[in-house]
Amino acid sequence: MKIISKDILAQNQAGRIVKMRLYAPLIAAKYQAGQFVILMVSENGERVPLTIAEAKDNTVTIIFQEAGYSTKMLGQMAVDDELFSLVGPLGHPIPIKNYGKVIAIAGGVGIAEVYPVIKALKSAGNIVIGILGARNKDFLILHDEIKAHCDRLYVTTDDGTFGEKGFVSDVLTRILKEDPNFSLAYCVGPIPMMKVVSAITRPYNIKTIVCLNSIMLDGTGMCGSCRLTQDGKVKFCCVDGPDFDGHKVDFEELSQRHKRFLPEEKIAMDKLEKKCKCANE
Repeated sequence: MKIISKDILAQNQAGRIVKMRLYAPLIAAKYQAGQFVILMVSENGERVPLTIAEAKDNTVTIIFQEAGYSTKMLGQMAVDDELFSLVGPLGHPIPIKNYGKVIAIAGGVGIAEVYPVIKALKSAGNIVIGILGARNKDFLILHDEIKAHCDRLYVTTDDGTFGEKGFVSDVLTRILKEDPNFSLAYCVGPIPMMKVVSAITRPYNIKTIVCLNSIMLDGTGMCGSCRLTQDGKVKFCCVDGPDFDGHKVDFEELSQRHKRFLPEEKIAMDKLEKKCKCANE
């Protein structure tokens, strides 16, 4: 569970996106595209689920944004530091086969999660169209790596600093109007984005898979923290997912459940900020 390498992929006032390679030979040997790990920075820390971006040479690569207390603590770790725990690979891998023509849509740090899926789909002989969305040029990650595995790649940024100005939904709408003959759409990113993408593909009857990142605790389906509703039935992201039918997910419920620990997260972040200020003084 030692950190083999660490790179800062993006950084601005909103925070950093960090790439880490972890020594985990057993996980690397079993991993398939779409699976994830759950890690703990310290014995008293929370359990953080993160998608495996790559597995090779006895290591797994994770990419994360320093958004909350635990990811900020993880981002402060250095090469040769060791995590308290690392469990995986968890979740069901995405079924990889030759679907024909597929479109993969990702936003924000979801780009790291779509990367191994695009690689696997392309290796299976699919025609792969990719759409990536980022806040701005500085927060666009893995562009060249993903482009190498796409037949066509579109990029949008909120401010127009790279690619088209706008959102992935704008490009997706245009593409499907011109050519709706896709066998699969795969989407990962913020919940509002996945909800909109699923609504766009529904009229075309395109099978749409969304990769959900629910808040998890034990990762075994026992705690119920990552509960969601698909087609009126209760599912658990950790053991039933992380991929679900985007046309059947209750995104309203999912969005509300993502907000349930915001007060506690604010308290933790305030403590971390005070701790950092004291250290700097």
